[in-house]
Amino acid sequence: MTLRIDIGGPPSGKLRFAASPLAELTAMLHVLAEPGHHPQLAGWAGGVWAGLRPELAERLREAEFLWRSSRADFLVPARPRPTLAEELDEVDRIDDESYVTAALITTCGSNRVHFAAPSPLADAAARDRALDLAQARGALQEAFAERLLADPAGVRTRVRGTLEQCAEAFFDLAWTDVAVQLATDLRLKNDLLKHQGIGAALASVSSAVTLAPDGDHIIVDKLQDSATTARGTGVTFLPSVFGHPHLVAVYAPGWQPVVQYPVAEASPAEPVSLETVTLRLEALAHPVRLRLLRTLARGPHTTGELAHAWGLSPPEVSRHLAVLRRAGLLTARRQGRYVRYTANLTDLTALGADLLAAVLR
Repeated sequence: MTLRIDIGGPPSGKLRFAASPLAELTAMLHVLAEPGHHPQLAGWAGGVWAGLRPELAERLREAEFLWRSSRADFLVPARPRPTLAEELDEVDRIDDESYVTAALITTCGSNRVHFAAPSPLADAAARDRALDLAQARGALQEAFAERLLADPAGVRTRVRGTLEQCAEAFFDLAWTDVAVQLATDLRLKNDLLKHQGIGAALASVSSAVTLAPDGDHIIVDKLQDSATTARGTGVTFLPSVFGHPHLVAVYAPGWQPVVQYPVAEASPAEPVSLETVTLRLEALAHPVRLRLLRTLARGPHTTGELAHAWGLSPPEVSRHLAVLRRAGLLTARRQGRYVRYTANLTDLTALGADLLAAVLR
């Protein structure tokens, strides 16, 4: 299961390595929204939450769908700027339809949701579909989607204001140190790219990123089967201090492909008992269950949402969820008429860093 990025065409400009303040802020916000993904940053996250003004904490919760399970494309720039303010200015130049579509994809919580023409801003049926999907995710998602569709300009202004307040509250201070680490990593990557070529540069990003033998495709080892093209645009690689263990790839139609990668790998996990490993690996010995777990590791989902996301029938999903639950890898919680399943990240961590990183990539 891989993501294939077509980089065929003229040799110049196929890869770009650069630092993005906005993408790194988004990585920090993901840590705050999903601290279970980043145990090594639990102390930092706890300190930030403790120091936030209540108003800003509420603003982060109301917009967290833009960065919690996946990243809205406009928050991971393909052409980074030197400062956060400049990158936010670039976001302001995006038309409402592109902004709303990218925000709805993350809010509705499915990597298979696409809002092609007609636009939900102009078509009642498309709008109703978007609201139905958001409602299934929860009341907060539904409320955010309603505001976004009713007043995109107002929501855009509020989101920018939230990000600017984050800069004042914690990002500017963290960026002072982060920028030095990113600059060090970028010197290495650009030196490899210049003197040893694309293959060496990609190998230094992650063992999960390779150049195909034909030299015209980048292969990203993720639990998904997808393909996109970067012909004529190239691929932007953004290093991240706060990103581990995620290898974030954004490549929706109409957006230039971007990959955000961690600058350092985490230390190996503590050894666990063979009995525990055997029990849980037996439950995971099926590609469908791995795909379901990938989605659940990013947040709670219902059986129906999982079936829609992966093109499966609800009974088939239920059977696989039952196997994962018997192995203790899932938690079920009823909320109104929905039962949502969540991956037990602590138990996944016990299986080893390699498995957790593969699921969260």
